Amino acid sequence: MAATSGKVVQKVFGAQCCPWNRQLDTQYCRDRSTPKKCNSLPFQGGKLAWTGKFPMQLHMLAKFPNGPENRGSVYCNAVSSSGTVPSLEKVDFRKLQNGSDIRGVAVAGVEGKPVNLTEPVTEAIAAAFAAWLLNKKGADASRRFKVSIGHDSRISAQKLQDAVSRGITRAGLDVIQYGLASTPAMFNSTLTEDEEFLCPVDGSIMITASHLPYNRNGFKFFTNAGGLGKSDITDILERAASIYDKFSAESSRSSEQASFASIKRVDYMSVYTSDLVKAVRKAAGNIDKPLEGFHIVVDAGNGAGGFFAGSVLEPLGAITTGSQFLEPDGFFPNHIPNPEDKAAMRAITQAVLNNKADLGIIFDTDVDRSAAVDSSGRELNRNRLIALMSAIVLEEHPGTTIVTDSVTSDGLTAFIEKKLGGKHHRFKRGYKNVIDEGIRLNSIGEESHLAIETSGHGALKENHWLDDGAYLMVKLLNKLASARASGTGSGSKVLTDLVEGLEEPGIAVELRLKIDQNHPDLKGGSFREYGEAVLKQLENTTSSDPKLQKAAVNYEGIRVSGFGGWFLLRLSLHDPVLPLNIEAPSNEEALKLGLAVHDAVKEFSALDTSALGKFVQV
Repeated sequence: MAATSGKVVQKVFGAQCCPWNRQLDTQYCRDRSTPKKCNSLPFQGGKLAWTGKFPMQLHMLAKFPNGPENRGSVYCNAVSSSGTVPSLEKVDFRKLQNGSDIRGVAVAGVEGKPVNLTEPVTEAIAAAFAAWLLNKKGADASRRFKVSIGHDSRISAQKLQDAVSRGITRAGLDVIQYGLASTPAMFNSTLTEDEEFLCPVDGSIMITASHLPYNRNGFKFFTNAGGLGKSDITDILERAASIYDKFSAESSRSSEQASFASIKRVDYMSVYTSDLVKAVRKAAGNIDKPLEGFHIVVDAGNGAGGFFAGSVLEPLGAITTGSQFLEPDGFFPNHIPNPEDKAAMRAITQAVLNNKADLGIIFDTDVDRSAAVDSSGRELNRNRLIALMSAIVLEEHPGTTIVTDSVTSDGLTAFIEKKLGGKHHRFKRGYKNVIDEGIRLNSIGEESHLAIETSGHGALKENHWLDDGAYLMVKLLNKLASARASGTGSGSKVLTDLVEGLEEPGIAVELRLKIDQNHPDLKGGSFREYGEAVLKQLENTTSSDPKLQKAAVNYEGIRVSGFGGWFLLRLSLHDPVLPLNIEAPSNEEALKLGLAVHDAVKEFSALDTSALGKFVQV
């Protein structure tokens, strides 16, 4: 039934052109005397399907026809004539962990960046997730577990999707491939109840590395309880290392055969986008085209967010001419798909002004982050986006607590607490930290409905605490649609009026102070210990300065106010870096704050303070 309806498109008979037992990526990049190109089977039931290579990638391939520069091609070497499988290279799986995600190098060609996210490594990680899932949920003898797999526009997406599929099926679970998808949609597939779309699934994997360069890729994992945490990822990688060590020719051939009958493809994105459309219609009083006449342009940065223009905005009646970079292209030839990137924000701002649009919307690669631009070209990102979302949420839930990351401004605190009547709870950097803190506050009786980072990650209690960039933009669309339906306003002025009164700094900078791990000053210690010593010295120094005042409540680093502004020095979550944020009314006050930090930490020889020294003109 499902197959004839076009929802479940087809079974994938081998979804790969070559067997798993092939040479590693690093080997086939060195020896491509007789490569075979991997072409996926066409996805015949949905326009969001992967169809081999994207047109933009074919254009790029014409520019890079030979050698490693031909980055758009994925090559597979056939098994050697002897039928043997080369031994697998040693891999430190721990280095693939990036907080609650997995990230690695999946494509060769960038000097100094050897491939460590190979197909065998990927298959081991997927098998480990399957084992973790069975252990977490408890195996059910009455049915087979299902795992959905989606990916963004990266050039390594197809081969990693195939490897993930093999890893899942070798563990005895069924695979539902979604093809090109968004990270939020993958989580939603664990919640949707629709047998025609084989939902809900028991677990989900999104293949993405967010806004990182084309050679990188990685994985995010979900169950119906949400995204996995840092300890879960550590567990999965430990399991993966053990599985990887036990790979053999026999097991690889059996996993290839098992995948034949256990993989299906589904156009799930049609379900996800339909739900977004319904949400806007409901907010406007069930009007079919509540955005009719609105001109809204979308910039997807050649990531996975191009669906938003045609599958969300247009059914709601919006005009989307002037939307740009909707076509998936894993080389990201126009700008980094990142709402924090200045070039990206300039691109969407120019598109709004050139097309005289009412609103501009921009997404990151996998659509879990977003930002907007109003009709005048004013950017609604970072503190402004948090203020806007806080205004909307506090209208719906007066007095609620807004959780943010540590680098939000003092002006935002005043806006949330004094103007909106809410409570601002400033927590640690890291979107998962912010979201988990919102969940924790609710669990102890402190109502919180919004957890949002300056990066554009934002999660709402009403949306299962999922950081969903598309859903954040739907909340803005809801406001536009409901205001017009009620006759209380029209155009993006409805949104910009909501952030009126937000005090913004005259100057805001972020400097990165790197720790040299090879410096004798570390004396065999870790960069983390050294960084903590730097922070302790800064705390001691500023405590004795009457012009400076340490924040009474602070969860990360050292935050100090003074000279009408503030600074925050913290230790990076993963890297040997101390990021320094400074905000002040003017450059003069910012220099005074920077100088206070410089004088406190300048004796730490392993700390590269050159960026700070340049800023304060020392």
